[in-house]
Amino acid sequence: MSLLLEIVFSGLVIGILVSAPMGPIGMLIIRRTLIRGRWPAFYTGIGAALSDVTYCLLVGLGLSFVTDFIESHQHLLQVLGSVVLLIYAGYLFGSNPSRSITPRALRPMAPWRDFASGFLLTFSNPLILFLIIGLFARFTFQATCYEWWHKTAGYVAIAGGALGWWFMVTWFVNKVRHHFNMRSLWLINKIIASVLMLMGAVGLFSGLRALLF
Repeated sequence: MSLLLEIVFSGLVIGILVSAPMGPIGMLIIRRTLIRGRWPAFYTGIGAALSDVTYCLLVGLGLSFVTDFIESHQHLLQVLGSVVLLIYAGYLFGSNPSRSITPRALRPMAPWRDFASGFLLTFSNPLILFLIIGLFARFTFQATCYEWWHKTAGYVAIAGGALGWWFMVTWFVNKVRHHFNMRSLWLINKIIASVLMLMGAVGLFSGLRALLF
């Protein structure tokens, strides 16, 4: 029983720590909560959580060829991911948030669209595998003393930790979103786009430097 509680606790912490860094998916979920409300943003978080769990399974199942490929091409992948991020940030910077809250734009969308966007955006960053490998090592998640049912409970806990994180983020942002007027939304849109541009530029610079020098 103690081993089960131990791996469940480790899984919850890993799920939160994998989701917590405020990268592109976090920016998207905050923006989506402010403009469209909590549940479309949370569906996006569910997609992100599933992507994180998928990467955790890749690490846990010992698919070394995946991590070897990513390690061998990490700088190229960093450049490609940074270019995609810069394109998205440029689109976001030029967009008008007032158009996103028109009655037509606010009509209910199929949750699977929000889910798919969260999954694909998170899955497009395979470098997260290295964070997961580090966390697995830190919490001895792959210890030989764990049986298959322990590990199954651990992966379920990882999913629970990731979902719990996005549930709390969307709840908090939704609580304060009514305090923002149109000018505030416009400013937040520019700030989020600028942060994404900075992240993309830094990633592109470091990736190109590693490839060329």
